[in-house]
Amino acid sequence: MADIKYEVVEHIGVLSESAKGWKKELNRISWNGNAPKYDIREWAPNREKMGKGVTLSEEEVKELKQLFNK
Repeated sequence: MADIKYEVVEHIGVLSESAKGWKKELNRISWNGNAPKYDIREWAPNREKMGKGVTLSEEEVKELKQLFNK
């Protein structure tokens, strides 16, 4: 499996934290040098490991906001 390169461009906030110190965060992340996208996933302390997550484009985030406002 190829290495995945990422850069946390903007840390928006922590949604929750487990007893083991893993934090579910909302960030904007550039994956493999591409334009940043919104990302929700769990991170180990110091971000040495990551869990599975959901990545959303700007348009998808706007749609999500509209769903909450219905």
